[in-house]
Amino acid sequence: MESVLPWQQKEWRHLCEYRTQNRIPQALLISGNKGLGKRRLAEQFAFSLLCPNPAAHGLHCGQCDSCLLIQAGSHPDLFYIEPAEAGKAIGIDSIRGLIADTQLKPQYDAFRVVLIDPADRMNQSAANAFLKCLEEPGERTVILLITEKPAQLPATILSRCQKMALAPPDQETVVAWLKQQHIEDDLETLAAMARNSPLLARQYAEAQTLPLRNECFKTWLAVAKQQTSPITTAENWLKLPQPDLLLWISSWTIDLIKCSCRIRPGTIYNPDLRTSLQELAGRLDLKSLYRLYDLILASRRRLDTQVNKQLMLEELLILWSQLNRSK
Repeated sequence: MESVLPWQQKEWRHLCEYRTQNRIPQALLISGNKGLGKRRLAEQFAFSLLCPNPAAHGLHCGQCDSCLLIQAGSHPDLFYIEPAEAGKAIGIDSIRGLIADTQLKPQYDAFRVVLIDPADRMNQSAANAFLKCLEEPGERTVILLITEKPAQLPATILSRCQKMALAPPDQETVVAWLKQQHIEDDLETLAAMARNSPLLARQYAEAQTLPLRNECFKTWLAVAKQQTSPITTAENWLKLPQPDLLLWISSWTIDLIKCSCRIRPGTIYNPDLRTSLQELAGRLDLKSLYRLYDLILASRRRLDTQVNKQLMLEELLILWSQLNRSK
């Protein structure tokens, strides 16, 4: 099954069982961390549902009229609901259009499939209107919702969906897959950085992210040693991808907490930075680290808002500097 990723075989078999047992859900929520291939899995399931003659392994045949329309991006029974621009919300107009479309019969004899990605980006008005689709989905309509943040969806939507949560594979699987992609970096470190999300690890490799992350860690240490200004660092870091940056800072802080608690080394997120992290952990107060981690979590939640990101980074770095100065 070349179109199904190696770590998704179990989930794919479960999706195929929906069809063979004739119990396809009206709404399925596919969740999991970034880089696990949620959208790819949802699309393969959608294509299979639209294909009148799927292959024995459940994938669409790729040759029928329906599959050719899918390849051309013009299948009349396949709908994508997503933000008009990256970082924007899914508005109520998109949902109203979907409601109007789903009141009609599918144009082909198979299913009508709607993919909403990311589902957590529906604003409140859109989410409220979307309930109508869930309560009255229309004839032969299947709705696939994709999200990294299921907790941000209203309970009224969550309760009406069947759920499939993708878990990261083990590091051996990630490293083996990266080798197949002809990636020659430090594969174990890439996998750890991506928290065993293979597609994210490949993205890091292609973007040469590991040297950038290492440079940020050196600056993080310099702030701790009072060798550079938190304000200047915040200004420089504003140019970096904020979700990745906060994820790195979060992982460093978690590792510091683990080192302080003497948790076995194999469980830390940044094994290549272990020596520096252990040295830092030996002179930091555990309660202060928890306070820093709480602030990091709050900052990550605010990324999707209109927060002043430079002030947010300054707050984090000043607290980090103060924690080290107190020692």
